[in-house]
Amino acid sequence: MFEPIVIAPSILSADFMDLGRDVAVLEEGGAGLIHVDVMDGHFVPNLSMGVPVVKALKRRTRVPLDVHLMIDNPARELPWFIDAGADMLTVHAEVLYGDELASCVESIHEAGVRACVALKPRTAVEVLAPVIGMLDMVLVMSVEPGFSGQSYIAGSEQRVAAVAAMARQAGAAPLIQVDGGIGLQTAPLVAAAGADVLVCGNAVCAQDDPAAAMARIAAAADRAREAALHGCPEGGAR
Repeated sequence: MFEPIVIAPSILSADFMDLGRDVAVLEEGGAGLIHVDVMDGHFVPNLSMGVPVVKALKRRTRVPLDVHLMIDNPARELPWFIDAGADMLTVHAEVLYGDELASCVESIHEAGVRACVALKPRTAVEVLAPVIGMLDMVLVMSVEPGFSGQSYIAGSEQRVAAVAAMARQAGAAPLIQVDGGIGLQTAPLVAAAGADVLVCGNAVCAQDDPAAAMARIAAAADRAREAALHGCPEGGAR
């Protein structure tokens, strides 16, 4: 058996003039996590929200904050986001070298926060090998990070399957999250490959009824996972 798919709406696609309202709608609609994209204009070619937004969100919602640090100096800034109230912190493998990745993960855990490592689309999944057993979650990017509204990169589900296989071999069980172009058509693909948490931007936040959109996506993903579990070859495409 498997746990139901978790939908983590990305507030990068929300209305920043009414962010409190939008987050309340997402909470009432059943969001499992609120995904907060932090961009520094260096690691990715865009700027977005930071510590003040995380602090404000922590006061306004009971949904855990899933803070994705798309920044080039996560080791220095981790304490800021921990103090702000992040429940999950994601760092990118591409900016942490040698023992730095494990050190960052340890620092996150020591603060009582869950730890996740993200991989850009062209980063080899093998970089996770030294830390896979330490992680609460792995984030597989299915677009190049930096902008919302991008299209899913075909074949990303194969990378999800590779991470799932690596975890099994290591005797580990991190959640697998996928971010980028995830909606009604692509959610079943990654779910069938082993994804547990789906980051949805426009597919949820830009819809007239975000709660209904989340429910449809989660249902399609759960059906695909169940079909894959029972060996149905069409499961991932439904």
